[in-house]
Order: sequence, then C-alpha cells, then structure tokens
Amino acid sequence: MSDTIAAISTGMSDAGIGVIRISGDQALSIADSVFDGADLTKCKPNTVHYGHLVDVDHGEIVDEVYALVFHGPKSYTREDIVEFDCHGGMRVLRDALSLIYRAGARPAEAGEFTKRAFLNGRIDLSQSESVMDLIHSRTSFERKVSLSHLNGNLSKRIHDLRDRILHEAAFLEAALDDPEHYSLEGYPKELDQKVKNCMDEIHAMLSSYQQGSLLKNGIRTAIVGRPNVGKSSLLNLLSGKDRAIVTDIPGTTRDVLEEEILLNDIPLLMMDTAGIHETDDLVEKIGVKRSLEALKNADLVLFLIDGSRPLSEEDLSILSEIPSVPTLILFTKSDLKTCVDREQLKDALANRQNYRILEVNCHDEETVSILSKEIQDLFLLGNLQNPDQYLISNDRQKYDMEEAEKSLGLVRKSIEDQMSEDFYTSDLMDAYRYLGYVIGEEVEDDLVDKVFSDFCMGK
Repeated sequence: MSDTIAAISTGMSDAGIGVIRISGDQALSIADSVFDGADLTKCKPNTVHYGHLVDVDHGEIVDEVYALVFHGPKSYTREDIVEFDCHGGMRVLRDALSLIYRAGARPAEAGEFTKRAFLNGRIDLSQSESVMDLIHSRTSFERKVSLSHLNGNLSKRIHDLRDRILHEAAFLEAALDDPEHYSLEGYPKELDQKVKNCMDEIHAMLSSYQQGSLLKNGIRTAIVGRPNVGKSSLLNLLSGKDRAIVTDIPGTTRDVLEEEILLNDIPLLMMDTAGIHETDDLVEKIGVKRSLEALKNADLVLFLIDGSRPLSEEDLSILSEIPSVPTLILFTKSDLKTCVDREQLKDALANRQNYRILEVNCHDEETVSILSKEIQDLFLLGNLQNPDQYLISNDRQKYDMEEAEKSLGLVRKSIEDQMSEDFYTSDLMDAYRYLGYVIGEEVEDDLVDKVFSDFCMGK
C-alpha cells in the first residue's frame, strides 16, 4: 500500500487513446519527472494538462499526451492519481509505461487499483465485485444490475440489517448486565418478530439469486428432438448466423454444438444436440449419448416435435428423458399440416409443470420474440428494466447470506424453546458477522486477495 503503482488501464490492443494510471504517495512526483509541460506537483486537482512524455536519459520524446491530475482522498483509490492519455498504440503505451517504471513506480497487480479503493474505504467488497461485473457485462440488464450494486444498493440493505441486529444484541447485553434498569419482560416475543422481519428480507434477497445468476451466467439451453425436426435451423435463427449445418438428411448433426447468444437481452448458452433416436451407426450412438448428457445439465429445454407428423414412440421416449426444468415444446413444420395429437401429448405431460406448448417456424424472425417472452415467463424473470430486485450476484455473497439467515433461525429456535437470553446474543452476533462478510466489513486477507485476483490488469 505504500508503493506507487502504474498500469495500462485501457484494452491491450491498438486504439485511438490509451490510458496509463499512476496511483500512490509519489504519483505526482513520478509523473512530473517524465512529463514536459506543467509542474504536476503544483497543479490543482481535477485538472488536465497538455505536454509530452520525455525520456531524459535518451533525450527523446516518447509521446504527446494529456495529464489528468487527481488528489486523494477525492480519487478512485483515495490516493493521489495521475492518468496519462496517450496515443493508443501498444508500442507507445509499453514504452511510456517502461519510462514510468524507471521513474520509481512498480507494476500494479491485477485489480490493485480497486483493491486500494476498498482498503482505503472508498467502496466495500460487494461494490468492488460489481466493478468487474460491470466490465464483463454482456447485456444491458447485467450492466444495470452491476451499476446498482456499485451505487451501494446491496450495501445499504446489508448495513440496515446489521444495524438492527446489533441494536438488539446491545440491548440484550445491557439488560443482562444491568437488569435493574433494563427489563426483558415480554422481550423474547418482540425479538422473535424483529428477527423474523430480518429473515424475510434476507430470504427475499436470496430468492432473486437464481434468476440473477441465470441472467448473469447464461441459461444453459438444450435443443433436443428426433433427427430432422429443425433443431439446427432453430439454432441458426436464434444466433443470427449459420452456426449449424442444415440439410434434409436425418442425422446431419452428430455432436453437441454450443453457441452463446443473446435473446432480447437474455443470455442463452445454446446446445444443439444430435437427433435422439435408435441407431446402429456408432458415431450417431455417441452423438445420442452426448445429447442425453446435455439434457441432464440444462436449465431450459427446447423440445422440437415435427408438427406435420403424429407423435412417435421416439418423441415420447425423449420426453421421458427431459429433467424437471422449464421446457418449451415446439411444434415445427406445422405450417404444412398439424398432425400432433395434443391430448396424447398432454397425457404424457400429466406429471410435469413449468412447460409451454407452441407452434413455431424455425425460419421466421417472429419466433425469436415469441421464445424470448416465453423464456422470461418460465423463469419468472419479471421486469428486466428493474435491476434493483437482483441483489445477490455471486456464490460468495449467497453463502454468507444463507449463513446469516441460519443464525437468525437459531435465535428464533432458542426463543421457541424458551432458552436463556444468553443464547440469543451469540447467534445474533453470528448473523451480524456473516452479513459483514458480504460487504467486507469483516473479511480475511486471503479472501480479499482471491476477490481481486480475478480482476483485469489496470483496474
């Protein structure tokens, strides 16, 4: 933390502009030693200055730049920061960075600028994680959720819960130490309701995790059906390109093809599987086996049935292999003539929930809109314009929230069992501690290192 660090903070490829960031106690003096323009050590904060980066040892200009000056604590890291806006060629940036290293800065580690922002108290751990979520966001929804977290949406909720829990723990300690002035008569019932309210809030946040995780990481979607029912055509339609070979010959697809696509801002990890059917062909058998394995790992199944033909035993057999996940049963080729016995299909679906039956055209753009709406309904994704409801964004946060909920549950169990008030405090403080882990107010060094090791360089 006492070192002054530097790194390229823009993408590692040629561009119009490239930014080099320097942060630390010596940022102003180091930057000034390589800058020919204004005296950066005397410049006002939040100002921009034109000049050149100069290699004094070799008597040459390295680049024409702008220098942006920020004084701590009103900066990203709460330290003094100088950013050089250079020309974006990688050779230029590397030579400029080498010059800054020779002047006394050291290379920043991955995520070290944001790590310093966290350690210096500018942002908490959940906000730090949202920085990388924002950088890696693929959809506008992910961007909105990450920005909501960065603005402290989750932090505010956690702080409020911790304050309420700590208040009750402090009251208990005071009452146990000074029973003459603090009465516990009727308090267990009052505490039970307060703890229940906290648990309800935590449960509501946890309930959004599955939907939020799917929208962040992508919904694993298996396209299954008999050979030649339109699986590859559907994949090509949804992806907007000829990803899969399409012919009239059954069994063209022999393996599982994977494609990541965005369906109206819903990320799908598409798996186009080989046609599932009985076959003596060795290669096709392997493809069928892999198709069945893909089914087991799917979050969503698109089950295609040739709508121009009656249901076959193979259709019903495939249906029996589909796990209990949201399923869209799609009748293809039904524009020719719908021959599927819907009652027979409904009988086969008697014990299933969370499915839809649709007629689609695998070559019609309208199918994309229809499927995106149905997927949104199946996963109860709600209004994608309201990201504030998706608060828990990763497994670490989920685990700590679950542990906090369990600890509060133990408080209610102690109250129900009419145990001594001493037991309440211990579990209340456990809940307080686990909620602190979520935002990093109670955190181990190795966890901090792990969180920031996943960051990109220069951030």
